[in-house]
Amino acid sequence: MRRFISVCIFTLFILILSSSNTRTNMSDKSYTFLALGDSYTIGESVSANDNFPNQVVQLLRKVGFDFRTPEIIAKTGWTTDELLAAIHNQNLLVKYDFVTLLIGVNNQYRGRTVDNYKTEFENLLKQAIQFADDNKNHVIVLSIPDWGVTPFAESRDRQQISNEINNYNAANKQIAERYGVHYLDITPWTREAATDISLLANDGLHPSGKEYKRWAEKLSNIMKSTIR
Repeated sequence: MRRFISVCIFTLFILILSSSNTRTNMSDKSYTFLALGDSYTIGESVSANDNFPNQVVQLLRKVGFDFRTPEIIAKTGWTTDELLAAIHNQNLLVKYDFVTLLIGVNNQYRGRTVDNYKTEFENLLKQAIQFADDNKNHVIVLSIPDWGVTPFAESRDRQQISNEINNYNAANKQIAERYGVHYLDITPWTREAATDISLLANDGLHPSGKEYKRWAEKLSNIMKSTIR
């Protein structure tokens, strides 16, 4: 009987030690995050801490995940081809744990065709998947916000902007689904800015930190689920 108890205690000790080591290994992992995009990714007109990539990292750090400062390849005004060219000119890591892609509003703003967008967006998504070490479950595409509801668009055809944004988003969603990556539709949220100016930055065009927080919460949940 004593021998049986001793064996049980020893087995329990091994299980506890194994579990502890597993948790330690998880906490020792330092995650990398690459965010690709345009003004919506850098957070035009808000502080760096309030853009969505940094808010994502802040949320994940709060629950115990060790994330490095996000690497952001984005610039206000960039179109799909400009982002692709910039990526090739950057000294980036070979791979990242997570990659997000949000691009296309400037294609729409400049009047480019959706067909042209499809080709360039697909090339960018393939590049994003490659950065994620071909782990499609760690790539997240975000839909394009609707700037037509903002004060900046007051003198423009808001319905036309909305329709064109819908067409662009239908294209990037279809491509994202074909490649099996995550897709986060944030466009309906951005349309709430038509009646809630707190969701806009001071420039009357780009999202506020409050709006980016909603994106960050969804993104961090996706990332947590894939880690676990």
